[in-house]
Amino acid sequence: MNEKKSWLGRALSARGVQSVVTAALGFVLLFIIFCILSPQFRSGNNIQNLFRQIAPTMIIGIGQGFVLITGNIDLSIGSVVGMACMTAGTLMSNGVNPWVSCLIALVMSLAIGLVNGVLVAKVGLPSFIATLGTMTLARGLAQLVNNNHNTNFIGNTAQGFRDMLYYNNFLGIYSTVWIAVILWVILWFLLSKTRTGRHIYAVGSNLDAAKLSGVNAFHTILITYMVSAFCSCLCGLVLLASAGMGTMDAGTTYEMYAVAACVIGGISTLGGTGILAGVIPGAGIWGILQNGLQFVGAPVALRNIIIGIIVIAAVMLDVVARTGRKKPKAK
Repeated sequence: MNEKKSWLGRALSARGVQSVVTAALGFVLLFIIFCILSPQFRSGNNIQNLFRQIAPTMIIGIGQGFVLITGNIDLSIGSVVGMACMTAGTLMSNGVNPWVSCLIALVMSLAIGLVNGVLVAKVGLPSFIATLGTMTLARGLAQLVNNNHNTNFIGNTAQGFRDMLYYNNFLGIYSTVWIAVILWVILWFLLSKTRTGRHIYAVGSNLDAAKLSGVNAFHTILITYMVSAFCSCLCGLVLLASAGMGTMDAGTTYEMYAVAACVIGGISTLGGTGILAGVIPGAGIWGILQNGLQFVGAPVALRNIIIGIIVIAAVMLDVVARTGRKKPKAK
């Protein structure tokens, strides 16, 4: 019995596992509560829709997680989502091949990721400032590509694109969810099982020590911002497939969704701590609060207040746990 307890203790004390377990238990508890409060919430159709709502948050949470583990942040995520959605949507609505349109949107998104990485790792700008600038830049491009108008319907020629990214159903699970799961598996492997992943954690834990150990910090941080840009682009394409048109406000506040999914799932805003598995229950809690509070009739303002309090509480717990004390208040 003692041996089993010892094994369990070691498993729970592994990097970030305890936070993931806590977030998963929170997700299950919230699910049970909303099932009791609302019969409509527990319907089969809503459960399927709930997972489709969680998937985009999970996708951008994965990208933000890579950046947060290095001790940085990416505020441009939401704007890149909108830029990718509008760019691909504008091209498709004008008869361009859907997959060529997606490729052009991806190149533009990766360019933003490249700029973010250079500004943070090479120029030395604080990530908050650098990505705040590119956030505004990408949102401006989202508005510019179709002359400050939402796009027309992308048409039947893009139906294959819409089916693949949103409407196809395999084993009772929609394609959007499968995309999020496959992306998570690939990037989990990169972060957990490769030298690049170890370098990402090293940079977030102690940048100076990582450099002294031979880690190429510029290359490592650049990779995380490119991953974040790729995930943002993919999320934008999913939103385009869902709506059937590009909208200029697509992705608005999604950078907050991404941070919330990560922090709730145990990825520290201070860098070096957390595992990608935490994004799954983190995104799940975010999605279930949005969906469940709507079904119990909570007004939008109250929903935002509740979710905001949860995010602040999660960040405070992370800071206290990492520093052993509260941060001093500004005077």
